Amino acid sequence: MDMTRREALAAGATTAAGLGATATAAAAGPSLPDVYAELGVVPVINAAGTITTMGGSLMPGEVTAAWQAAARHFVSLPELQDRVGEKIAELLKVPAALVTTGAAGGIVVGTAAAITWKHPERVSRLPMPAEAGLEVIRPRSHRECYDHQATACGVKIVEVGTVKELEQAISPRTVMMLSYNVHEPEGGISHREWLQVARRRGIITLLDAAADVPPLSRLWDYHRMGYDLVVFSGGKAIRGPQGAGLLLGRKDLINAAKPNTAPACNNIGRGMKVSKEDMVAMWAAVRRFVELDHEAEEAKWRKRIAVIATAVERIPGVTTRIVLPPVANHVPHLVIDWDRNRVKVTPQQVKQALATGDPPILTARVHGTGNKGFLVSVFMLEPGEDAIVGRRLVDALG
Repeated sequence: MDMTRREALAAGATTAAGLGATATAAAAGPSLPDVYAELGVVPVINAAGTITTMGGSLMPGEVTAAWQAAARHFVSLPELQDRVGEKIAELLKVPAALVTTGAAGGIVVGTAAAITWKHPERVSRLPMPAEAGLEVIRPRSHRECYDHQATACGVKIVEVGTVKELEQAISPRTVMMLSYNVHEPEGGISHREWLQVARRRGIITLLDAAADVPPLSRLWDYHRMGYDLVVFSGGKAIRGPQGAGLLLGRKDLINAAKPNTAPACNNIGRGMKVSKEDMVAMWAAVRRFVELDHEAEEAKWRKRIAVIATAVERIPGVTTRIVLPPVANHVPHLVIDWDRNRVKVTPQQVKQALATGDPPILTARVHGTGNKGFLVSVFMLEPGEDAIVGRRLVDALG
């Protein structure tokens, strides 16, 4: 039976209310099927952090509720893309925002924007042919696998190690300067020096800051610092869909990025499609992250660390300490050290024992935590898992 106009408006109101649904409301629905059991995939305890190969993070109830609400109706995807971007930009106090396919997708469309913003006729030509000779400059110490996201657009990466080399590398072929925030402390060129040269020479800058929140303010600090475009992962600390990310910055460049990605066609980013559900869920995740009590979050992480540290420190020869990575994954981590004359296991044996137990507990080294001791991240642990990790570590070390 056809809906009346009043019924249609009521349905729209119901959907709007659903976008703000709480985790409690989401939990009140029907029980979910055990999809992983049906697939034969064993869930794990994540004591490694927001690692892509482990799923990044878990979406909170209000984010999954928004995702489900968005799935109930058709909308104009370009209109939704614009509106979600406007809402996220307002929340983050930046000129413009675009939901992308992860931080890596943000690098692709950000690079494409830098190539095409003054030359829209290039949109359908990307990747640019080698004979075009377009170049992106990057600090030598920032070499990363994510360079492929830039070179996919048909540019050549030019590496520099000093400000003098940077000045000499800039030419009419230069379309962008790319840097990875996590490596800034290791390089020979500071943020200030990099941006001073870019401003003076009129070159677009793109900063990858994928895992670099918290603190919350970093979501706008880097643009205010002077970066034209900044990318973040949506599925790490922000806890949106793992396949989503954020491209933030200058409005003219964000507008130039849109023709280079889906739902637009005849471009390099057509395959990097962000669904309506992921757009809405990303907006909900950003809103939640902005409103979150971040001091309470850190207190929660430190309590989890205390649970694990108290358990393992009962073993003679075992000590613990807390480390705080300076840039990416800037949350407290636990490092466990032991006297190898008293505790006769290696870190690799402990890692293996945790990974092969029931339930499996996965660990990993996090950039900025050094290479000594055994690292445990409590960042993505669920309630009660700290006690399980503590007991299993005691078994592995004992």
